[in-house]
Amino acid sequence: MCTACEHWCSRAPGETGKCGVRRNDEGHLMLLVYGRATALAADPMEKKPLFHFLPGEQILSLGTVGCCFTCVFCQNWHTSQWKVDVEEPGFDLSPEEIVERCLRTRIRAVAFTYNEPAVFFEYAYDTARLAHENGIRTVFVSSGFETEEALETIEPYLDAVNVDLKAFSDRTYREMIGARLKPVLRNIGSLAASRAWLEVATLVVPQMNDSDAELRDMAEFLVSVSPDIPWHLSAFHPDYGLLDRPPTPGETLVRAREIGLEAGLRFVYLGNVSGGQDTTCPSCGEMLVEREWYWIRERWPEPGECPSCGAAIPGVWA
Repeated sequence: MCTACEHWCSRAPGETGKCGVRRNDEGHLMLLVYGRATALAADPMEKKPLFHFLPGEQILSLGTVGCCFTCVFCQNWHTSQWKVDVEEPGFDLSPEEIVERCLRTRIRAVAFTYNEPAVFFEYAYDTARLAHENGIRTVFVSSGFETEEALETIEPYLDAVNVDLKAFSDRTYREMIGARLKPVLRNIGSLAASRAWLEVATLVVPQMNDSDAELRDMAEFLVSVSPDIPWHLSAFHPDYGLLDRPPTPGETLVRAREIGLEAGLRFVYLGNVSGGQDTTCPSCGEMLVEREWYWIRERWPEPGECPSCGAAIPGVWA
C-alpha cells in the first residue's frame, strides 16, 4: 500500500497506482520517475504563486509526470496525465545535480511543482533534505492531498507551500477532480500550524466553483484557519476535458476578491490577469509591494514592516 497520498492505493504485482508512477514490483513499491524530471526552469517566485515568500527572487522549479488527481480542467495535463508505462518521460536529474545547479547559479530556493509533488515524494524528499544541508529553501506547489505521514516526514525540510483549493464541494472533488475535499482542508490546517509558510490558490472555473456562496465558504474556511493566509484567485482558460466553459471573466475575479476581503482575509490576490496583485498594509492601506504580472517593486525600507503605521506583515521576507 502506498502512503504518499490519501488514495492509499493497494496494487497487485505489476500494477501502478492512480498516479501512474508507482508500481508494485514483486511486493516492493517502485517510484518510476525517481531522478527523472520532465520540466526544469528558473521561475520568478511569484509564478508559484508565492507573494509573501522571498519576493522577487528566482526559484528553480522542477516536476515529473503523473498525478493523483484527474481534474477535467487541468492546465498542465500534458505531464500530469502522462502514464509512465506508455513511454519513459523526461531526462535524468539527480537530487545532487539539482542542488549543484542552485549553488552554481546562486538560486536560493527549489520548488517541486508543475505536477503533484506527492506522487514523486521520495525524489522530492531526498532533494529537499540535501537542499537544506546546503542552505537552499524548498517549496511544495501541491493539491494538498498528501497523507499526514507524508507531510510529517517532509515538514522539517519544507519552507513554503502553496496549496490548490480547487472547490468547496466534496461532490465536485469526486466528480471533476477524482479525489476528496476533507483531506485537503485538514492539510491546510496542519500546514498553517507547521514551520512552513502557507499560501492558497484557487482556479476560479465558471459554473463549477464561481458562485458567491462557494467562494464565501472557501474564504470563511481560510479565515477560520488564519486570516493571514494569502489567497490567490486565478483565471481559468478552457483546456483538456473542459472545453465547453468560457474563460473566467475579469469581473468574476474582482467579485471573488471582494468576497475574500469581506470574509476577513487580509491578503487576496488575482492571477492570470492584470491588476489585483499589490500587497498593501491591511491596517492603513499603505502600498508595500507593487506587482504587475512577474514584475515587482518593494516600497518598504524594512521588509515585513509597514513604514507608515509600523504594522507587521506576515511572511518570509529574507
